[in-house]
Amino acid sequence: MAISDRLGSDHAAVSSRIANVSRRQFLQGASGLALGLYLGPAFADESTGAAASVFEPNAFVRIGGDNVVTVVSKHLEMGQGTFTGLATLVAEELDADWAQVVVEAAPADAKRYANLLFGIQGTGGSTAMANSWEQMRKAGAAARAMLVAAAASEWKVPAAQIHVEHGIVSHAASKHQATFGQLAAKAAQQAVPTDVKLKDPKQFKLIGSVKTPRKDSAAKTNGSAMFTQDLRLPNMLVAVVAHPPRFGGTVKSVDMAKAKAIAGVVDIVQFAGKPGVFPAGVAVLAKNTWIAKQGRDALVIEWDDSQAFKLSSEEIFTQFRELAKKPGLPAHSSGDAAKALTASNKLIEAEYEFPYLAHGAMEPMNCAVQLSAGKCEIWHGEQLHTADQGAVAGFLGIPLENVTLNQLYAGGSFGRRANPKADFVLEAVAIAKAAGDKGIKAPIKMVWTREEDTRGGYYRPANLHTVRAALDASGKPIAWQQRIVGQSLIKGSPFESALIKNGIDATSVEGADNLPYAIPNLQVELHSPELAVPVQWWRSVGHTHTAFSTESMIDELATAAGKDPYQFRRELLAKHPRHRGVLEMAAVKSGWGTPLAAKAGVKRGRGIAVHESFNSFVAEVVEVSVQKDGTFKVDRVVCAVDCGVAINPDVIKAQMEGGIGYGLAATLYSEITLKDGVVQESNFDRYRPLRINEMPLIQVHIVPSAEKPTGVGEPGTPPIAPALVNALFAATGKRIRKLPIGTQLQA
Repeated sequence: MAISDRLGSDHAAVSSRIANVSRRQFLQGASGLALGLYLGPAFADESTGAAASVFEPNAFVRIGGDNVVTVVSKHLEMGQGTFTGLATLVAEELDADWAQVVVEAAPADAKRYANLLFGIQGTGGSTAMANSWEQMRKAGAAARAMLVAAAASEWKVPAAQIHVEHGIVSHAASKHQATFGQLAAKAAQQAVPTDVKLKDPKQFKLIGSVKTPRKDSAAKTNGSAMFTQDLRLPNMLVAVVAHPPRFGGTVKSVDMAKAKAIAGVVDIVQFAGKPGVFPAGVAVLAKNTWIAKQGRDALVIEWDDSQAFKLSSEEIFTQFRELAKKPGLPAHSSGDAAKALTASNKLIEAEYEFPYLAHGAMEPMNCAVQLSAGKCEIWHGEQLHTADQGAVAGFLGIPLENVTLNQLYAGGSFGRRANPKADFVLEAVAIAKAAGDKGIKAPIKMVWTREEDTRGGYYRPANLHTVRAALDASGKPIAWQQRIVGQSLIKGSPFESALIKNGIDATSVEGADNLPYAIPNLQVELHSPELAVPVQWWRSVGHTHTAFSTESMIDELATAAGKDPYQFRRELLAKHPRHRGVLEMAAVKSGWGTPLAAKAGVKRGRGIAVHESFNSFVAEVVEVSVQKDGTFKVDRVVCAVDCGVAINPDVIKAQMEGGIGYGLAATLYSEITLKDGVVQESNFDRYRPLRINEMPLIQVHIVPSAEKPTGVGEPGTPPIAPALVNALFAATGKRIRKLPIGTQLQA
């Protein structure tokens, strides 16, 4: 029996709160649905429970006698709108009323809920809609067909004459009508169709509608949404951790006396780390987070740094520059770039520098664990179900099926919760195990403070790019040689064999090795130095740095050729219509080529960039105003996105806006720096996010498309940095090649 079965009403309350609309709320709001309907003998009043059988035709749809349509989401909702998108796909084909649809998080079960693009269950790579487009629609269509079959059987009428709309099944000639709930028991007896016909896009009512509200907004507004930090289990203790200040450090000694003297501190445990995954540390267990933090701060720990990482950021980049002088492993080669570069008399060279970046999600890493005899149950914002489940089972030496994962909402992630090594999940399990060894059998919720979250590693890796490019006599680029130096995101992870080929980590070079511009001689090389700083994918993964280097250099080439940056790109994208489409839309919507409104004593400029990531195409135009002292303001961002069929335009716009804001913070301020191996940033005072008053006007335009949907959670981020620095060049004539920008214009 899982712990969820033993926690009774307390856990039932926890589980019910993940649904966005309660059944009681739905019935109160839709009580008039049955008025004027003909109710045959098989369709008793729903409140009697006579037709309370659950209709569950597949793993993704459940319809109860209460008329609630539950969509089971195999993907985590972390603010990106997944619950809404998946529910839309089902409801569209089911012809459900949007108000009767609720969303429930799926358990960890790769056999039923695998991401079709990954082969495992998980959320990432902006794949939720792309891999679910047909799967969820077919789930809805199958349920609809079975409801229709049930009605046809009961009413003795041809199924082809039955109409379904807004959750009502009807037959016009006989005036029979029924709700889904009234048909649920009968539908459950029908054969599940092996093949269903999906709607023609012309028939869509919910897909593409601007009037389909999000399914998670109400719960997040009224406070009923269940995040890990909200979780309260019977007798639960909170653990706050002391981690070594340097990567690779260990505990030499610890004085617990002061911490144990704090009222509310229950116990203190040391736990062993797992090399290359998470460090050993000391956890204070208390009745709440504040007491646990006070206890943690009162610990007197002597750390052993004899094997710890002790390089500073400057030393790391010195090593990177030396590597960049040497040929790397070939990631892409077409033509003869070296020869063409030598033959050209118009050579442009640049070096681009990118710091480590923390993810900075609003909800820091946290995870609740309950261990029992040979079993483990976990609650948190689960992003990588299969990997986490396997890692925990291996760590504890128990069967995979004895690890139960309960997926809650997550307060952002940007990739951090999808750690292939399951670092913070395993740390929570290690703490619970250490507590259990001392006789503590209560559930343990590990909570990282913001400082632990910022200093805890698993950053977007620091990178150095060098680019050498050449123009011919007519100003067309004829050669491009790019060397990328940065730690591999994948080496040592469960995904190494799939994503590293011939020594090339695909996530390190994506966006550069498939450069869309018509350049006949192209060479991209990679160095992947091994350092002890833990790294992990960050929002838009490798595209975060490759888009900056490539779109900055394209702008430099346009300047060297004496051509307009927009027209220069447009000419080189003749064979890439979707790149060109968003580029043209962004240019038109921004008024490219028309003078910006003048401001006294202020320099103004526009910059443009276009980039493909996760099979979506985004172009952005940035407008800036630069003061005499070098300070500047981002006034407006015009964004054009082609992501295939727009399932929910409002969600797409929100994701573009969020991705742009997130990328702006990294472009302007954010960086993780090391001094003697110690991370210098700790909270948002030094690791600067964008302030609300710094958010520019953002205008998002969606390219109409009949292509299958692609991702929107990440593609808005890559173009913003190059578009911004290109705008600053247009205003000031100064190129920025190192991020973050900081005060470089004031130098």
